[in-house]
Amino acid sequence: MTREEKNNVVNELSEYFTNYKFVYVTDASSMSAKDTNNMRRVFFNKQVKMRVAKNTLIIKALEKSNVDFKELTDTLKGSTALLFAENAKDAAKAISEFRKKGTKPQLKGAYIDSDVYIGDDKLEVLNNLKSKEDLVGEIIGLLQSPAKNVISALKSSGGKIAGIVKTLSER
Repeated sequence: MTREEKNNVVNELSEYFTNYKFVYVTDASSMSAKDTNNMRRVFFNKQVKMRVAKNTLIIKALEKSNVDFKELTDTLKGSTALLFAENAKDAAKAISEFRKKGTKPQLKGAYIDSDVYIGDDKLEVLNNLKSKEDLVGEIIGLLQSPAKNVISALKSSGGKIAGIVKTLSER
């Protein structure tokens, strides 16, 4: 790989690190070419970008992006595949879906909105994360619930009062 090619890889990765808030670091070593292609297809269908690069180039890209991934750099040992996603759960779901057929890829770590998750055991936690939209929807639902109860109570008792007034007026 020439110096120019290495610089292109570093520039591309630093752009990804700057633009994506959700980055997963995985180990996909010892996978066959067929399995790797199937894995790439699963990631593509989930809108997850996968990039494989040398750890030294990844570290240079992290330094260039000026994003604080200090804890995540410790996971850059051995073979590394980076996953970039628009949604925090997309990559975790894609990994889980693909792992139904095997044990790879292993999750080394993930960077989710300034939080760092280290280790393969965090995959279930990442699958259960709620997105910002989910949380906003729950809060709105909780806020609407008391108002709906008051309105329905007023409507139901209003009908009773109207019935009583009508009955009294007929007498």
